[in-house]
Amino acid sequence: MPSSRDILIVEDEADLRDLISFNLQREGFVCRSVGDGEKALVEIQRRLPDLIVLDRMLPGVSGDDVLTRLRREDRTATLPVIMLTAKADETDELIGFALGADDYIAKPFSMKSLLARVSALLRRSGGDTPLEKKNVLSSGPVTLDAERYIVTVENHPIKLTTTEFRLLRAMMAADGRLRSREQLIDSALGLNVAVVDRTIDVHVAALRKKLGSAARWVQTVRGVGYVWRAPIPQDESSA
Repeated sequence: MPSSRDILIVEDEADLRDLISFNLQREGFVCRSVGDGEKALVEIQRRLPDLIVLDRMLPGVSGDDVLTRLRREDRTATLPVIMLTAKADETDELIGFALGADDYIAKPFSMKSLLARVSALLRRSGGDTPLEKKNVLSSGPVTLDAERYIVTVENHPIKLTTTEFRLLRAMMAADGRLRSREQLIDSALGLNVAVVDRTIDVHVAALRKKLGSAARWVQTVRGVGYVWRAPIPQDESSA
């Protein structure tokens, strides 16, 4: 991984913040670190990082609030974010993903696992998988330009997170073929990432909301996965 990849660590526990920074720097990353949400927003404005490791439970401006603000701004809407939290319940994980997190790690965690997640997310945000070689995909009202990182619905641009972008790209590139939840997890979240199937459902729900009038192109095959194809008339659809 190039040493120029810049990571911002936002964690209020000084010992953990220093430990994460030390391990990431040892892997060749450039690291900056802050202890609260307000300082994080200032640091992001000063210089945009390649990835953020963000604690949810921060003093003052919470990690949830930081992430919400990032996803509202064009400049940071697709910025890769890994959330850290002491809340390990599945519901909390789904909330994190619904807010726009690209990955979610519960404390306590293995430093080796964090390093693997960081590397995987940077690869996802900067490279292609074999399924997704085309730079421009166009189907129905949606056009996805991978090189320019733009998605339009009926020629109007929409903002997607990195994970939502890769999820849409994987479905569109499948050219009408069914993608299982496992396949979409591999495409959108990375190989060997251990998450529950419900995680993909949360991302799909968020994607559908952003797609607006094109949401019906994302069709559910119950118990299996999703397929991107033209919707049939509403009164005939059982999806």
